[in-house]
Amino acid sequence: MTVRPSLTSAAALLCFSLPALADRPYSIETLAEGLDRPWGMAFLPDENDLIITLRGGSVVLWDDARGVTPISGAPDVVTQGQGGLLDIAVGPDFDDTNYVYMTWAGAVDGGTTTHVGRAVLDREARALTDLEVLHAVTPGFQSGAHFGSRIVFQDGFLFAGFGDRGSKDFSEAHISQDLSSENGSVIRLTLDGAVPDDNPFVGTVGAADAIWSYGHRNIQAMTVHPETGDIWLAEHGEAGGDEVNIVQRAGNFGWPLASFGVTYRGGQEFAPPHQEGDGFVAPVHHWPAGRTAHFPPSGMTFYMADAFADWQGHLLIGNLFHRYLGLFAEEDGGLTEVARLLDGDDLRIRDVAIGPKDGLIYVLADDQDAPLLRLSPATGS
Repeated sequence: MTVRPSLTSAAALLCFSLPALADRPYSIETLAEGLDRPWGMAFLPDENDLIITLRGGSVVLWDDARGVTPISGAPDVVTQGQGGLLDIAVGPDFDDTNYVYMTWAGAVDGGTTTHVGRAVLDREARALTDLEVLHAVTPGFQSGAHFGSRIVFQDGFLFAGFGDRGSKDFSEAHISQDLSSENGSVIRLTLDGAVPDDNPFVGTVGAADAIWSYGHRNIQAMTVHPETGDIWLAEHGEAGGDEVNIVQRAGNFGWPLASFGVTYRGGQEFAPPHQEGDGFVAPVHHWPAGRTAHFPPSGMTFYMADAFADWQGHLLIGNLFHRYLGLFAEEDGGLTEVARLLDGDDLRIRDVAIGPKDGLIYVLADDQDAPLLRLSPATGS
């Protein structure tokens, strides 16, 4: 094996030379404090209210009038390792059903796995009712790592992305390359949890019918491109090599047979990087190898509102390790980082969302005593 340099590429140099915005064109407002390991958030469509998950197993609601109030009825979760209550998304039929969808780590035969479920939100009672599990990823494992996961909706279907449960078998036998395993995949379901008949592997012997794409390592962000309708996701690599991918039907994204990462111990190359003709879907953007050069992402969304007019069409991605919110422009079929928001505030960024009524940027940090922040244009900017 060879050691892959971590700081010689142009991308690596950019990672360290790009300055934070010296004169911030935004002001920062703290909306809530003391949140215990918040993980996901979603705006309710008819109000500027946020429903937020806490990884320990709680759901809260934030609004301008009352601040943070608890919501009862959350699912039972397993908080081992990286597990717990994870993503939350408001269903596309919320106006009729009041459904909110969630992912969480829960117990199954064989250990733990990621669950996808939904419940009815009774906002006045501050309660989730009629909780139902729509899907449990198979198989389960005795591992506390890499549950994923994020949820998006597109064309009336639910897409959810999961992790590989931390497997270190860097061979063709890896579970992310095993179509019988839903770990390390994106799945596609109907809103009530059924597998659509036109999923790509329906009827394929030995394959899980729910899989839409596979070969992923640990999906921590998903969003829908506002113009193309494509599903974009971001996932953690191995000691660098983090990726932004555009999901393709039946696409194999290569993990761990093609990767820009290296081993955590020793910094050794374990797979060739993505290259044309290797049979795998290459990322639209990646970060270089090395634990100091990487960009472990969590949460992302496209900015399409008017409050920050110069940022329209840009992609916001949370950075956990270097502790800032990255602002990226699409250029020449890829991404270019143009600014670092909240750089220097020492906040691991877990999730980001855009206010549907005000067009402002809402940011969740990740900590046992974490804030919810709102970024507004600075006066005079």
